[in-house]
Amino acid sequence: MFYDNILTFITSNPTENMEAKRIPEVILNSGQKMPVIGLGTASIPRPPDETLTSIFIDAFEVGYRHFDTAALYGSEEPLGKAVEKALELGLVKSRDEVFITSKLWTSDAHPDLVVPALKTSLQKLGLDYVDLYLIHWPVRLKPEAKVPADILKENVMPSFDMKGIWEAMEECYRLGLVKSIGVSNFGIKKLSQLLENATIPPAVNQVEMSPSWLQGKLTEFCKQKGIHVSAWSPLGSYKSFFGTNAVIDSPILKEIAYARQKSKAQIALRWVYEQGASVIVRSFNKERMKENLDIFEWELRHEESQKFSHIPQHRMYSGISFVSENGPYKTLEELWDGDA
Repeated sequence: MFYDNILTFITSNPTENMEAKRIPEVILNSGQKMPVIGLGTASIPRPPDETLTSIFIDAFEVGYRHFDTAALYGSEEPLGKAVEKALELGLVKSRDEVFITSKLWTSDAHPDLVVPALKTSLQKLGLDYVDLYLIHWPVRLKPEAKVPADILKENVMPSFDMKGIWEAMEECYRLGLVKSIGVSNFGIKKLSQLLENATIPPAVNQVEMSPSWLQGKLTEFCKQKGIHVSAWSPLGSYKSFFGTNAVIDSPILKEIAYARQKSKAQIALRWVYEQGASVIVRSFNKERMKENLDIFEWELRHEESQKFSHIPQHRMYSGISFVSENGPYKTLEELWDGDA
């Protein structure tokens, strides 16, 4: 059902950190290994840097080795401090044990700005390289649109130079600033366009994927092209973000969780994992962090997996702010390649 043939298990510092969970890794088309669970670092409102660093240290302690950040999130600097502290404490033995994903924000989505943007992220992280660098969205916003409040249709630029931007992403790879490159929120049409011109194919497409947005066509396309799918918002969205708890409130999810004596979150995460995707989970509570890692030593039964097809489908984040008469996408269908 899922990609056992490409997964290997790791245990991080078992003698120094007895709480650490065993986390599978997927081998990307770049040859790099990526832990299949990453801790998301986006938060609205964002806690103080010191608080974030402490939270990320908690995550290291319970076993997280993959951290997902972005220029937009404002979490790169506190994450970098947490990596430094984790090394000091012996929670990890070397930088090689940590997998860091960051993303190119839309205000820097221009061929001349990609390498400088990544260098800025590396400076904030205090690192020589990131493990994965993604184009955050297939759209360009005005240079001054740097924070979430700036995601407005009036800030959308007329064009998105996919070919030129991807060439700059490849340059980041050749310079050794990143181990793998990829995209986020790309549909099938945009991926096909990118692959026509790419010298280095994207290793990852990070997209919204959960039991309430199954992404069946997209995940099958990515599988055929050797692109790994990483799921953001695999537990659905939080009320503070998009105003709905559609996944966690699903009666089907509740029924399966009750029968299996698991949490609803564990059932949802296990389902995504069994589709061959990795997951980016965002919980800053240490006990829930532990719970979200406990999905690997059991499987969903066939009849349970079949029930997921009956969950009502709805995209949590519409992306409407990227739709503009002055931009490259005039409708949501154009933004999402017909899968709105």
